[in-house]
Amino acid sequence: MASSQSLPLCEKTPLKINTLQRAQEIAILFLFICLLVYRLLSLTDHGFVWLLAFLCESWFTFNWVLTLIIQWTPVEYKTYPQNLLQQVPELPAVDMFVTTADAELEPPIITVNTVLSLLAVDYPSHKLACYVSDDGCSPLTLYSLTEASKFAQFWVPFCKKYNIQVRAPFRYFSGNSKLPSDNPIGFLQEWTKMKDEYQKLCQKIEVAVQNLATLDFSGDYVDFADIDRRNHPTIIKVIWENKERLSNNGVPHLVYVAREKRSDQSHHHKAGAMNVLTRVSGVMTNAPFMLNVDCDMHANNSKIVLHAMCLLLGFKHEKEGAFVQCPQMFYDTLKDDPFGNQLLLPLKTSWPGFAGMQGPPYAGTGCFQRRKVIYGFSLIDSEGNLRDVALDKERFGNSTELIQSATHTLSEKIDHPHDLSSAVEAANQVAGSSYEHNTLWGTKVGWVYGSVTEDMLTGMKIHARGWKSILCMPDPPGFMGSAPSSSHVIIVKEPALIFFVAVFLMKILYTLRFYLGFGLSIKQWWNHVRMGPSGKIPYVTASLFGVVTLAFKLLGISEVAFEVTQKDQYSSSSDDQEDDVNAGRFTFDESPIFVPATTLLFVHFTALAMGLFGMQPPAHGADGAGLGEMMCCVWVVLCYWPFLKGLFGKGKYGIPMPTIFKSAALALLFMHFCGRIPLPLRR
Repeated sequence: MASSQSLPLCEKTPLKINTLQRAQEIAILFLFICLLVYRLLSLTDHGFVWLLAFLCESWFTFNWVLTLIIQWTPVEYKTYPQNLLQQVPELPAVDMFVTTADAELEPPIITVNTVLSLLAVDYPSHKLACYVSDDGCSPLTLYSLTEASKFAQFWVPFCKKYNIQVRAPFRYFSGNSKLPSDNPIGFLQEWTKMKDEYQKLCQKIEVAVQNLATLDFSGDYVDFADIDRRNHPTIIKVIWENKERLSNNGVPHLVYVAREKRSDQSHHHKAGAMNVLTRVSGVMTNAPFMLNVDCDMHANNSKIVLHAMCLLLGFKHEKEGAFVQCPQMFYDTLKDDPFGNQLLLPLKTSWPGFAGMQGPPYAGTGCFQRRKVIYGFSLIDSEGNLRDVALDKERFGNSTELIQSATHTLSEKIDHPHDLSSAVEAANQVAGSSYEHNTLWGTKVGWVYGSVTEDMLTGMKIHARGWKSILCMPDPPGFMGSAPSSSHVIIVKEPALIFFVAVFLMKILYTLRFYLGFGLSIKQWWNHVRMGPSGKIPYVTASLFGVVTLAFKLLGISEVAFEVTQKDQYSSSSDDQEDDVNAGRFTFDESPIFVPATTLLFVHFTALAMGLFGMQPPAHGADGAGLGEMMCCVWVVLCYWPFLKGLFGKGKYGIPMPTIFKSAALALLFMHFCGRIPLPLRR
């Protein structure tokens, strides 16, 4: 730990808030309050619809108050990796977890690049171990990792010798990378050799992907013969073991894990896979810290582990650092971010604010966890009590090896098998599908079950136990992943309309100022309005279906389904893709997720047409729609412009006819009933 007299490992610095930003935020809050007061004063004259509006706007106001609380406490952390070796005589070990679930949707070459980038980070190799969880139980994944381990024997020393920054080969050898001008003698020759070896690796994997029969299912891959990915025993393979314990340039341990699955037992999706990796690593290497990344999130900063250790070891009390979270960043994003994947505004505003409170939320990837925290211990547990709890089989299960390793973790004793192969039997036991029965795994120990978003539940549980988390945003970013590339002069009759217009305009100008201040384009801001975390399109598609699915789960009607996101595979023809005129266009299918948004578009189009032509329903009087209603309809149509284009698109860029018919029927039904409901007239 860093003392007051020693060089610091990290520093926590409050950030100044722009005066204009504070003024805007207070003005928006004042307008929200005025709007609520107006609703309350006129509630008795407008009935139930007015009450619904008041409740909705009360939620928006409450949400804005929470936003202010977060954004008014921003801090940043500075790390000093150069001081780490001076302050810490022996660096702690780190177990690195990579998760993949489908070899088709997540091509093995993507997983391979992520693994290679982790194996080559600037950290003592004998202190690292990489575990790859293959929930798809694919022989292609094992074969690809086996071949990658051979390439790593050359790649890791090459990266450390020449201090390569980006150590994922597909990024380093991409057309955008440039060779340094001051190449040392022999560098170009070795660089050419590395590129040739990587191309050979890619070719081997591609051949295996195209023809699975090339694998020897009677030899090394006999465990995969006639295997059912939903019903199979545990398969654990020690692909590479770093027996040169004191070598810094060697290749870290590499272990393949396919946990046991049975069709009659729940496997709890990614949370279950993470708990298996925690137990398997616990009986094999038992590092005090763990890193987990998705298969498409490669290490972009070669010193990211050193940065994380500075934060985890740099505070006097370990409660300050239950986990270190690196934000998700993406490479090769489309111009102006048409799908709102980059989340730049939250990263610049909300995340530093979270860091100034109890810390950022757990994002599910790019996170360094303290093992004892994952084991479920709180800050109030005494050291003696911890040892007693560790011996409780109800907590960890009936594996003697796991209980012993947990005891060592709590006492901070470094102990692990000298031969990983000798721990495979114990690892198979703790990876069994029935091991968690009658234990606290998934509730009080490990990643929390109950949701496909295991990250949110797990992070909240950790914070609820009193732990804090730390935001790590080094330059360059620690990890990079692939983002999906496939969606007042007017006089009015209602003086109170000024509140609605003012809130709307202030919110627009508020977010626009941030984007322009960060050097981003107006088009990118507009894409954020449509597709960002609080965007209009996600609200009535993904978020709506998420709420409905959760309601069905709580009612016991159905279980939440977990779907693997298809990853874009890197290829040498990526330059052609950049010139694709369809890049950034929305793609559609017959999924019901597109019905609500299409229906909403039809409703506002119909309302806009009726307003323009004076076709006001009789129940609403003869005044016709006001300017405010017309502008709202125009705004909604603009927000759902991709769906409007989809009505006239062809192929996958067009909305299927069944979706159009369903949406049109729902829109007509909605307009029919709304036309018969008498609403309060404007006075």
